[in-house]
Parts: sequence; C-alpha cells; structure tokens
Amino acid sequence: MDLPSRMRADLTAALRERDRDTARVLRTVLSAIANAEAQPAADGEPLSLRGDGPIAGASDGLGSADVVRRELTVEDLRAVVRSERDECLASAADLEARGATDVAAALRADAAVLERYVG
Repeated sequence: MDLPSRMRADLTAALRERDRDTARVLRTVLSAIANAEAQPAADGEPLSLRGDGPIAGASDGLGSADVVRRELTVEDLRAVVRSERDECLASAADLEARGATDVAAALRADAAVLERYVG
C-alpha cells in the first residue's frame, strides 16, 4: 500500500475511533501532498489573472483547464511529510519559548503522528 493510501486508511480508522487530533493531522498532510502534486503554471502567471470573461481564471469548454497531476516518488512523499513534521516541531519550540507549553505539547503530538510515515 502506498503512503497516501495508508494515510487515508488511517484517517478512516481515526474517524471511526473519533480521534479528532489524528484525523486533523492526517487531513492536513494529505492536503499538503495534493498541493505538491499540482502542476505549476507553465508561464508562472496566476490563474486568477487569466481569462477575459466575467470570471477571473475561467476557461471555455468542459475540461479545458484540467491538467495531469504530478506523480510524486516515495521520497517526494516522505519529504512532504517530513516538512509538515518539522514545521510542527519548529512551531512547538517557538511556542514553548513563549510560555505556551500546552499548545507546544499538542504540536509535538501532531509531529509524533507524522513520524509514523516518515520512514
């Protein structure tokens, strides 16, 4: 089972068990993976500036704006997860230094959930 499939299965289990914290973390990292799979615009122009119709970024014709998503390697997927984990740990350290130990502990728990998928 590939990493995103494993995460989706774990998300389903977390939802069944009413483990909201784990479900939240898994939804966040699955969204980050989906964002990493998105293709950048070829010319770098934001979609919101394209088109000359009444709706910014609109294109005419069914499927005319569809693009194939990038296929991430296992290492790419793990890098996304590591990045999310590292962000949680950095935020936890910053918050703990400011005295918000409860929030820092919650972020460290989030990082521990992600640690299972780093490899």
